[in-house]
Amino acid sequence: MQDGSRQRRDRKKTVSFSSMPNDRKINSAAACISFMQEGCEMKKVRSNCRVYNRYFILGSDMRSLRWEPSKKDSEKAKIEIKSIKEVRLGKKTAVLRSNGISDQFSDECVFSIIYGDNYESLDLVASSADIVNTWVMGLRYLVSYGKQTLHMIESNQNSERSSWLESVFHAADVEKEGHIPLARAVQLIKGLSPGMKTTKAELKFKELQKAKDQLGTEVTLEIFTEAYCELCTRPEVFFLLVQFSSNKEYLDCKDFMLFLDAEQGVEGVTEDACLEIIRKYEPSQQGQEKGFLSIDGFTNYLLSLDCHIFDLQHENVCQDMTQPLSHYYINASHNACRLEDHFWGSSDINGYIRALKMGCRSIELVVWDGPDNEPSIYVGRLMTTQIAFRSVLDVVNKYAFVASEHPLILCLITHCSVKQQKVMAQHLKKILGDRLHTDTPDPEENYLPSPEQFKGKILLKGKKLPGNCYDSEGDVSDEDEGTEMCQRKGKNKVDQLNTVTEKKLRLSKELSDLVSFGKSVQFKDFEVSKTKQKYWEICSFNEIVARRFANEYPEDFVIYNKKFLSRVYPSPMRIDASNMNPQDFWKCGCQIVAMNYQTPGLMMDLNIGWFRQNGNCGYVLRPAIMREEVSYFSANAKDSLPGVSAQLLHIKIISGQNLPKPKGSAAKGDVVEPYVYVEIHGIPADCTEQRTKTVTQNEDNPIFDESFEFQINLPELALLRFVVLDDDYIGDEFIAQYTIPFECLQAGYRHVPLQSLTGEFLPHSTLFIHVAITNRRGGGKSHKRGISVRKGKKAREYTSTKTIGIKVIDEVFRAATQPLREATDLRENVQNAMVSFKELCGLTPAANMKQCILTLSSWLLNSDNTVLVTLNLSEEYPSMEAQGPVPDLLKKVLAAYDTMIQTSKMLIESADAVYVKIIQAQKAGLDFHEDLHGIGSKEGLKGRKLQKAFESFAWNITVLKPK
Repeated sequence: MQDGSRQRRDRKKTVSFSSMPNDRKINSAAACISFMQEGCEMKKVRSNCRVYNRYFILGSDMRSLRWEPSKKDSEKAKIEIKSIKEVRLGKKTAVLRSNGISDQFSDECVFSIIYGDNYESLDLVASSADIVNTWVMGLRYLVSYGKQTLHMIESNQNSERSSWLESVFHAADVEKEGHIPLARAVQLIKGLSPGMKTTKAELKFKELQKAKDQLGTEVTLEIFTEAYCELCTRPEVFFLLVQFSSNKEYLDCKDFMLFLDAEQGVEGVTEDACLEIIRKYEPSQQGQEKGFLSIDGFTNYLLSLDCHIFDLQHENVCQDMTQPLSHYYINASHNACRLEDHFWGSSDINGYIRALKMGCRSIELVVWDGPDNEPSIYVGRLMTTQIAFRSVLDVVNKYAFVASEHPLILCLITHCSVKQQKVMAQHLKKILGDRLHTDTPDPEENYLPSPEQFKGKILLKGKKLPGNCYDSEGDVSDEDEGTEMCQRKGKNKVDQLNTVTEKKLRLSKELSDLVSFGKSVQFKDFEVSKTKQKYWEICSFNEIVARRFANEYPEDFVIYNKKFLSRVYPSPMRIDASNMNPQDFWKCGCQIVAMNYQTPGLMMDLNIGWFRQNGNCGYVLRPAIMREEVSYFSANAKDSLPGVSAQLLHIKIISGQNLPKPKGSAAKGDVVEPYVYVEIHGIPADCTEQRTKTVTQNEDNPIFDESFEFQINLPELALLRFVVLDDDYIGDEFIAQYTIPFECLQAGYRHVPLQSLTGEFLPHSTLFIHVAITNRRGGGKSHKRGISVRKGKKAREYTSTKTIGIKVIDEVFRAATQPLREATDLRENVQNAMVSFKELCGLTPAANMKQCILTLSSWLLNSDNTVLVTLNLSEEYPSMEAQGPVPDLLKKVLAAYDTMIQTSKMLIESADAVYVKIIQAQKAGLDFHEDLHGIGSKEGLKGRKLQKAFESFAWNITVLKPK
């Protein structure tokens, strides 16, 4: 059995060393330019894809960039800074995107310099992302300001930061002696930078004191300021700030508005809102008054809840709670009273409290005869620790609706005598009172009531006597959780009886009458359930049998779960209380997957992460494709799904902060060698993982700078999990993890809070990442790097309807063939045009239009020639026209923009007519739904052929569903 802990992989170790020479930390524009003037070796990529090693250096006058050796004379082997139009980070030129080059180098280690009137490109590859960032930032700074303003801006910004640090220092210097004790200086640094290690701060102070011959226990203002700047300036945040600040070393209000709008996806951002954020996070009084964010304020903002990866709207109940109960996943616990494993572990009532506080909405109560006529709860037959049934009900009554006001399901597994069953019934009525829902289901209804209708109610799942039983007790079948589901699907009743001897349970009518919407019944097969099972009846499935159904009959299982609740419980073989993978059953629509809450690890991470998305209320609405009465969905799909828009997820792991050593590590010292796994959990077509390189010699704040792309075919069922591991482990490699539903992701630059193995948030431990999500339609598979989402017309995969085998129905769906092709062409033409425009602007397919227009405007501002480009927003379809001499690249960009507008116009003006044709075909097809079985029988379809006709019909309806 696989347990809930991470399975160790056989992996090839890849390493990324500290990338700046001599461990130099770049934290200012002056430092970047100083590094560039010293020069470094990089690879020059030519248009014919040949690669040459060259030494690049910035001239001492800061007016030109030159390289050597070169066959060209010295005047030709250089670029004038004033001729540079743009500096691009990543593979954003035709040369670097070409097949011969794209896969050779990582995206983070390449950049391009666009220069000259013809917008030529100098494409370069550095040995690390840090070196790339240093060159990009330094060149952008020089292009924007030139050498004459460098020292002025540098000193101005430093003076403002120094003034703030001076005020902080003087406030700590209560004795007014001009110095403070080392211990106080360390605490001051830790207060300004939460998560900073004491030993790290002490070492930096002593290092600076030694360098300045000021050894002692006192710290001066000069040393304090220098130590703070070196310890608390994060290079990756500094590079980001400069990128959005027009290469100043702070963000003014307009810069910040642009960052929020174009990068963070904040809609309707205003100047007043930006100033409010600045006042909230900028530490310096001057910055607050002038309305700018320094590197310190920007860092504070990026670490705040405003930049959390989790969309805070999902912290409250945000989904429709009026659907039938069977349309929701329900957070469920198995043997909540167990502290450890099922064999040796003891029982404890605190397990129920913990589960209920965590939002659990389905709890199992295994009840046995206890002493003094008091029913008791324990698991297994060792009776190591017994808990009075009455005490558990007291806890349930107290904590049932602390975390969630939506219904709680108590799963009663009764092994009591009739006498103690009556005591159980009395306790249930007395302790739970009006909260206990006992109303009789309406036989005229077809579906269960909603969580909204059951709000504040407790439902019992358990055995129930037949309605025609009027005695005080009677016999019912007793399928305990060890044998309940060992019958094989498809066997007739005689075979089933031969397989398992049916056990009987003597049941008290008083207890039976308390069960209303949760009557436990034995599962026979899907056909029997379709005709005989009542909507208020629930079947329980052993995980082994449920997994077999999921693998062999996935479509049937999904259809079954549209109407009925199903509960999946762990195999009795899991004596160590390990957990099954809930995704194996969620993908088939199983609502109640019971988890061993006492066992941490991957499986519980998935469960806890999943139920965060709806205010942690214990209920999550299932994907629409699993709820609609007529829809096709196969849980084992290996590719894109009909009726569902796939998404492309772009993740960049930038850095980690304050990463602790693994708890169980036996390695000496505090240094870790971390790497990150990015995992996708969902339907089989989505399950995948990628990992970063290992970062060594970088203490607890590693820089990763690696990007990954994932195609998500069913976003509504996908989870994203970040796992941080130590490559230098002895005994334990696990550092931290965080799991989040795909639907809760926020785009832009975000910090990911990290959790321990047992789920506690680690103080100040985070990953800094960038997230972008784009639509990906029309089929096709993504690649790890260098993906292009363009598809030529010949390569397109057109979604089509399937033949049912009933002529009159096939003719109806055949009428939708052409409209479906038209819809695909309209959509793909717009997408291809947008990608072409973005790539010519030097951006990735994940970029948005605002970023494209901003890039184009920066070209024009940096041009020596007078080129005027007018964007006319007053027209229905905005046009872009140029006046004056236009370089070839700009002509291509304008032509690509016009193509994008024209294809968008075509889509907008044609969409309604195409949509009407598709909807008409779908409605005409749905008219046959009610009598499909009868029509199929008349046509001679039966058995598997009739079943196939039903599946093809559902496929066609799903394909024609509006997206």
